[in-house]
Amino acid sequence: MHEKVIGQRYLRELFGAIGVYWLLLTLSIVFGKNLPNGPARTLILAIPVIGVALAVWAIVRQMRRVDEFVRMVTLQNIAIAAAITASLTFSYGFLELAGFPRVSMFVVWPVMAVSWLLIVLVRKITNQ
Repeated sequence: MHEKVIGQRYLRELFGAIGVYWLLLTLSIVFGKNLPNGPARTLILAIPVIGVALAVWAIVRQMRRVDEFVRMVTLQNIAIAAAITASLTFSYGFLELAGFPRVSMFVVWPVMAVSWLLIVLVRKITNQ
């Protein structure tokens, strides 16, 4: 029961942070796109980082709440996902040198998230 309660709390915190992120992202795009280049525009366009910081805060809180086994498995999954992400993004850097289109840094997190999801699914399917 304890795991269910802390899991629900985590989801509320995380999705609340994502909601803040989307709201700030929308506002920053609406109000920032027409501003001239300069500090005000930079500040307005960077304001969604507040939502990202809240998501990091929710993740850190959750990692402190879960037991050692869950923490260890989660850390293993993240480490493997980081290694896959590093190898894919590093390899693509060489392809860019060969003339492939440049890719935004915004691609890195989705690559890591998909890697992480696939690792979790494979571990569930193989019971590891």
